[in-house]
Amino acid sequence: MTTLTIRPSVGKTKSRTSAVVEHPASTAECFADIAALVKLNNSTGQVDEDTLVCDLQEFFEAPNVDKARDLRLWKDTHGKLTGFGQLMIIEQDNELEGYLYFDVHPTQGSYALETEILQWSEKRLREVAKERSLSAKLHLRSQENKMLRRVLLERQGFTAERCFLTKACSLEQPLSLPSLPSGFTLRSLSGERELQAWVDLFNESFIDHWDHHDISLGTARQWLKNPSYRPDLNVIAVAPDGTFAAFCVGYRNQEENARTGSNEGWIKLLGTRRGFRKLGLGRALLLAQMNQQKAAGVDCLKLGVDAQNLTSATRLYESLGFQTVSTWLSYAKKIQPYGLNCWETPTLTGKVKG
Repeated sequence: MTTLTIRPSVGKTKSRTSAVVEHPASTAECFADIAALVKLNNSTGQVDEDTLVCDLQEFFEAPNVDKARDLRLWKDTHGKLTGFGQLMIIEQDNELEGYLYFDVHPTQGSYALETEILQWSEKRLREVAKERSLSAKLHLRSQENKMLRRVLLERQGFTAERCFLTKACSLEQPLSLPSLPSGFTLRSLSGERELQAWVDLFNESFIDHWDHHDISLGTARQWLKNPSYRPDLNVIAVAPDGTFAAFCVGYRNQEENARTGSNEGWIKLLGTRRGFRKLGLGRALLLAQMNQQKAAGVDCLKLGVDAQNLTSATRLYESLGFQTVSTWLSYAKKIQPYGLNCWETPTLTGKVKG
């Protein structure tokens, strides 16, 4: 059932009231409105270094999402979307990790609505933490050049933890063919029967990466249900003894490309298992992915990377023509238990322009 609350608007907007819609009636219509709003602020449609707004509906459809409480929309009295907040809540290592995606319409001229969305997400995560008797941490991303957003986050108690880059490469350039060590081969993943081996490869490849959490077989199965998943773009490097040594997962959202008139592809994952590093497998997989996407008509390939990655991934990407197009900061905040005063709205001063 849809819950609707009318309340006075604090910010200097064109409308004097806003409506809070906790559970939208039409999922497809809801996410179409969210996509349109996000693109008013960022024409690329990105909500972090490697996630597009069109991916949010797939996140919402995940089985662990409480559809009645993990998404909230703010609309004006004319029914126009003015802001949204979407939470993904995951239990990891006896702690709740909440990942917030949010944005507001550019006509929202003050911090009031953004503050309200942040407070809603903290309250929601705190509720779940109390239900499960766990500690909790809230995560979100902000573009580095969004100075007003960063000021708000820091005054709300968030701390910048890490820097991530979106890099892009034109595929109109001549590309080399991949070169592998003797006995190694490249091929696509052969579906469900190899999925557990792929999960083990993923977990062992990223075990020493910042903020890594192992994934389960169930999580991997959910990823494979993504409408934009292409089995032919999930490429693995196989060692002479049959061990999965490295992998690269590509992504191409044809519906989004058709809507925007672009032809972009993404590299979502590139990892090499310990014991197989420094053999050139990452470079070979990256070149294989670039050639494969180019053959499919993609003219620009993008990816997200941890700027402080210890495996020299950034240097590899740059050596093949990838250049930074945007910088994102990862923010986090420990969520305090009930009883503490954590609802104070900050008063911001100054004339910082984002």
